[in-house]
Amino acid sequence: MAAYRNQEKLSHTDSDPHLAGTDAYALDERRRAALAEVDNAKFSWFHVKVCMVAGVGFFTDAYDIFAINIASTMLGYLYGHKFNLNAAQSLGVKVATPVGNVFGQLLFGWLADVLGRKRMYGVELMIIIVATFGQAVSGNGQAVSIIGVLVVWRFLMGVGIGGDYPLSAVISSEFSSARIRGRLMTAVFAAQGWGQLAAAIIALILVAAYKTPLLHDPYPVLNHVDYMWRLLIGLGCVPGCVALYFRLTIPETPRFTMDIERNVVQAAQDVENVLSTGKFYHDPDAVVQKAQTPRASRRDFLAYFSKWENGKILLGTAYSWFALDIAFYGLGLNSSIVLTAIGYASPSPKSTLDAYNSLRNICVGNIILSVAGLIPGYWVAFLFIDSWGRKPIQLMGFAMLTVIFVIMGFAYDKLTASTSARGAFVFLYCLANFFQNFGPNTTTFIVPGEAFPTRYRSTAHGISAAAGKVGAIIAQVGFAQLVNIGGTNHFVQHILEIFAFFMLTGIFSTLLLPETKGRTLEDVSNEDQNGFVQGVAGASSPKNNASVTVESR
Repeated sequence: MAAYRNQEKLSHTDSDPHLAGTDAYALDERRRAALAEVDNAKFSWFHVKVCMVAGVGFFTDAYDIFAINIASTMLGYLYGHKFNLNAAQSLGVKVATPVGNVFGQLLFGWLADVLGRKRMYGVELMIIIVATFGQAVSGNGQAVSIIGVLVVWRFLMGVGIGGDYPLSAVISSEFSSARIRGRLMTAVFAAQGWGQLAAAIIALILVAAYKTPLLHDPYPVLNHVDYMWRLLIGLGCVPGCVALYFRLTIPETPRFTMDIERNVVQAAQDVENVLSTGKFYHDPDAVVQKAQTPRASRRDFLAYFSKWENGKILLGTAYSWFALDIAFYGLGLNSSIVLTAIGYASPSPKSTLDAYNSLRNICVGNIILSVAGLIPGYWVAFLFIDSWGRKPIQLMGFAMLTVIFVIMGFAYDKLTASTSARGAFVFLYCLANFFQNFGPNTTTFIVPGEAFPTRYRSTAHGISAAAGKVGAIIAQVGFAQLVNIGGTNHFVQHILEIFAFFMLTGIFSTLLLPETKGRTLEDVSNEDQNGFVQGVAGASSPKNNASVTVESR
């Protein structure tokens, strides 16, 4: 371990002199060396695997969340009054997932800090797979409608998706070196863009595949639309099933092993083995020497976050995510409504051909929105996240979004008055998507995964993400209650003005955040790492009598 050899050269004056010559001093130095090796590691195939395993989950999350954009229109054709779900039905199928997200983010965020990242990773994906399949085979009954069944399944799916946020963020940040951490986490999160695009493309393929049967349906009964939405939702299981094995077999992060399990020796071995060979070796017969390090507890949690220098960061990450998601999900989950409002699709088809054209246009419109704004925004953020830094990108994003939503809202009537003007509206819509992702949508995911100590990192990320989903819920409820005031979709312009206000408030919450670019996770945590190991708690016997294993990662 080159980093360990370098750390050995540190003079005793660089550490607490009272630890010198003791087991605690040796463990502290070994911990520092192991962390240095992770933080200074060169980009390797192992980093690619972590990125891919975490990224496939986010691909699945985005596909499952945003496929409901198009599926809700299909459900309206089948089960709605005059081809539209009523406000309560539309709200239910859209808001159920963010409500589940809140529970999942808080629960899995806490469990990952208590039980371990590895033990929880994959559990949330199993919930997503089961709930997605359940949606695809839902049916009507005498006691409950199919919309009610879908709401329940989408809530459960939301719990799984919510768990994916803190787990994937923390695992990718704790395995990454400081130099590339921003790009690795951005690449994981950017899989969302591909998931949204895939949902629109799959929907377009399904609409095209069922065109002939649909045109022969006895209008107004559109039986073959039922095949479309079930396949669209059900295919979301496929990437999750592919990723499940790799998630269940990913190694525990060295930081959790050394700072929460307090097994510094095992963590140091894991660092050397995983980064060099892609494998980790666990000897169940080894005697565990536990280090005395700060331990998570309710009292310690309150003591840490009651300090303004720490509490303001949690406040900043939580509110920034809250403000962003009001606009991000308010637009994202209602893109079909926005496309209809500007005349890109028919709200009530007059024939089977009209229904086909309307579905096709909604699919094409969502593809355009993804390709023109969402995906480029993620990857421009990828290019600059480790050079510009997180804070400047978030400030710039909130500022640009404020301006864009002001224009879209206050000039809405003129922007939707003609075909050419509607083209300008779509351009601004895409520009908003671009600066959401080349801006706060990416950075609000990254910063909470970096800015807190290991024992609270996943919990704090879960709290921040849950605050965001509360914003998404408010946006959905507000959108549903306000959008038709004065007539169908007449209040859209004022909703856009409300979005502008929240983007403005996000600028101020961003000022509470530190810049984490290029800094180690321990440095950002605001805790003194000099003499972090305060003593030796003693040796414990092995947890089980299983055979020695060598696992490939």
